[in-house]
Amino acid sequence: MWNYTEKVMEHFLHPRNVGEIKDADAVGEVGNMACGDALKLYLKLDKGRRIADAKFQTFGCASAIASASALTEIIKGKTLEEAEKVTNDDIATYLGGLPKEKMHCSVMGQEALEAAITSYRGGKPAPQDEGRIVCTCFGVTDAKIARVVREHKLTAPEQVTDYCKAGGGCGGCVEEIQAIIDEVWRKESEKKARAGYPAAKPMSNIQKIQLIQETIEKEIKPALRADGGDIELIDVIGNRVQVAFRGSCAECPASGVTIAAVVEKKLREFVSPEITVQEVKDENRVSR
Repeated sequence: MWNYTEKVMEHFLHPRNVGEIKDADAVGEVGNMACGDALKLYLKLDKGRRIADAKFQTFGCASAIASASALTEIIKGKTLEEAEKVTNDDIATYLGGLPKEKMHCSVMGQEALEAAITSYRGGKPAPQDEGRIVCTCFGVTDAKIARVVREHKLTAPEQVTDYCKAGGGCGGCVEEIQAIIDEVWRKESEKKARAGYPAAKPMSNIQKIQLIQETIEKEIKPALRADGGDIELIDVIGNRVQVAFRGSCAECPASGVTIAAVVEKKLREFVSPEITVQEVKDENRVSR
């Protein structure tokens, strides 16, 4: 049984804005029935190009329904320019968190929104089967895998599974997923080198810990303290960072989302894309 928050259950049992807008100004459709998840998003704009109404139709699990419901609530009243800044992390945070294995449902919502806005502007959404199929169980292409790796700074196949389901079936594509991850970051390094970015210098363990602590103090703690929470660095083991939440964050059911969307994301941005973050309780600290 997945550990859903009360807000996820509320949006699953009583979803908002279900249905079809017959004279919709924009429609975005992603996923397919064969893979188990599909979402169709309808947008109606007012004269100021604000989203006056948004409705959805979906085939999927509780997380897919709740994510689509949350998305429609988030974007109503926004301009298209404001709406296109909405990310899957915004959807998950709005719901008080999603199990990491269900983050792909929030990604599907973001992709449907992107497809709808693209269609309104007269563009042609990228075909869902663009690229070569890597995960035959769920029909996920190499292009889709590379995209989620770049956008979410992923470094391991199991993280890719959480965001797009690839590798979550028979597991036969896991090695190829890792190869795609390695290729993405190799190309990113080459791109930075061509743009004149200085090559990253190897850090000693002490330097890495200092940079991690500095990032936590300057980039992470202020955001958590604004909501009455806090965070403490417990240990650094290679590229694995152990932290403990304090204050309101300590008992928050959305701590998994905070780890992925705030802590890990910032540490990968400012320290290393290979960083992974683990929440530990004081009584369960992981030993070396």
